[in-house]
Amino acid sequence: MFFIDVMRAWAILMMLQGHFVDGLLDNAFRDPNNIFYNIWLYFRGITAPVFFTVSGFIFTYLLVKSPEKGWENPRVKKGIKRGLQLLFIGYLLRMNLFGLLQGEIYDGFYLVDVLHCIGLSILAIIGIYLFAVKREAWLLPTIFITTTLVLFLFEPLYKSWDFTWFPNAIANYFTKANGSVFTIIPWLGYATIGGYLSLLFTKFKSYKNLYPVAISIALVLGASLLFFSSDGFIFLYENTGISLFKRIEENNYLFIRLGDVLLVFALFMGIRKFLEQKTLLAIGSSTLSIYIIHFIILYGSFTGLGLYRFFHHSLSPIVIIPAALAFMFACTFLALRYNTHEVAIKAHLNTRLDVLKNGALNFTKRLDSILREVFGKIRGILHRILVRVRG
Repeated sequence: MFFIDVMRAWAILMMLQGHFVDGLLDNAFRDPNNIFYNIWLYFRGITAPVFFTVSGFIFTYLLVKSPEKGWENPRVKKGIKRGLQLLFIGYLLRMNLFGLLQGEIYDGFYLVDVLHCIGLSILAIIGIYLFAVKREAWLLPTIFITTTLVLFLFEPLYKSWDFTWFPNAIANYFTKANGSVFTIIPWLGYATIGGYLSLLFTKFKSYKNLYPVAISIALVLGASLLFFSSDGFIFLYENTGISLFKRIEENNYLFIRLGDVLLVFALFMGIRKFLEQKTLLAIGSSTLSIYIIHFIILYGSFTGLGLYRFFHHSLSPIVIIPAALAFMFACTFLALRYNTHEVAIKAHLNTRLDVLKNGALNFTKRLDSILREVFGKIRGILHRILVRVRG
């Protein structure tokens, strides 16, 4: 299912240009009546749902693929390590060295971004997996789909909560009031629906007509959510009187974006035969490196000296379009070059570590030998002294 990696590559490239244009485009050109701006804005909104869904899909697929179950599954420990790593990197990228030198941690350090939420989503998927994997087979997919529905359906209720009963560092995972870009709710819902889809693919992977059927279902369900879900919630409100359905319809972005995600899945499954490009697959497997590099260049991690600081909302479309393409190319090129040399770098470091370990071991052995010899001589001297004293 390499089309998933290509989807992830597409999503990260869309994210690069989306962040670049949104951060640097002059406000004078943000015209809601301009068809080109509206098209860009709509497709920019697809990026994050696709990225979260694909992340949940890939991780769950690898998790359940292992024949070992529960804690014996090596993917569990790897996943926990990966989730914590993403959380660590998310905070690291928001650290300002100049502030640290002054003994101050800026409020921006505690804001939550996509890496934090994906890291927590991975940990949540592992928790659900450990709870359900050794029980009935239907439980794991049921929890996945239920989590998505609960988070999406009740979003109008919990989005109004301020979470002031938590410290800001914790509240930032649940509310955007302090400036967080993403929150774990409702975005975990896209990761769990990705996990649910991966379970379906795993179950029917040997089915002869898997892709034609999957494409048809994704097209029908995706189009239904995109074009008819709002009307469906109005129908439910009118026939049940439950105000929650009306509130969902008033800002029905979660289900509409889920429809977009399914249509993107259908598209990439449909053209999968044309996607066996090594570069695309490499980009798809290098998303973390690309994200880190883009964050440093655009937002100035550690120093605050990024493009965002110098060109914030100041560029015209004539400049920003080629500049965005150059930015995408530079971030991707640097990430692929880094990943190409990463194995060699790790091998070199491991070799150095082995040399240091061997040197330390030899030194310890030599020191032990010397100490034994010294203590042996001291023991002999003391023995002779005692003999003479007794004599």
